[in-house]
Amino acid sequence: MKNLTIALMLIATTSLLLLLPTARATGAWVETITKGHKKLTKFHFYVHDPGAGPNATLFRVANASITDTSPTVFGQVMVFDDRVTADPDIKSAQVARAQGTAASADLQNLAVALTMNFHITSGEYNGSTVCIAGRNPLLAPSREVPVIGGTGAFRFARGYAITSTYSMDLPASYIVLEYTIYVITSDHEIVWPST
Repeated sequence: MKNLTIALMLIATTSLLLLLPTARATGAWVETITKGHKKLTKFHFYVHDPGAGPNATLFRVANASITDTSPTVFGQVMVFDDRVTADPDIKSAQVARAQGTAASADLQNLAVALTMNFHITSGEYNGSTVCIAGRNPLLAPSREVPVIGGTGAFRFARGYAITSTYSMDLPASYIVLEYTIYVITSDHEIVWPST
């Protein structure tokens, strides 16, 4: 009976320990917390968005018939492949690339329909992606965009991204955006049954 009681206590203690969050810092720009089978990964980094000059990474690819006369540049579609760094200085370490499209999709306000893939190029999650998509009202001081998925370590991901404009140099057409992204995943591998 004593051995059974000790075994039950060990099982209960182990179960409780699995429920407690454990944090693992994987770099100044990324941190992962685990609770049971769920993982919450927090990214904090800066997206460099030069729209002009020899190092431009933002390009207009389409306009609607009303884009040139619209106060919100409605119908303009931009593509980008931006450097993502751990610090606001563009010379700091690259940790990812931000690749996607932004389409001006609001006739009344300056807002874009944003699709963006953060392709991680450094650290534990190198090669994985986090995908966000949603409405981004550009003049709001802080904007929220949902995480809709990912690849690699972020399969079946969900969560949200908070972004704000860190700095803007309009004459040089150079913007730095600050992102904090919260991504929830499960450590359960899901395998589709074979037919």
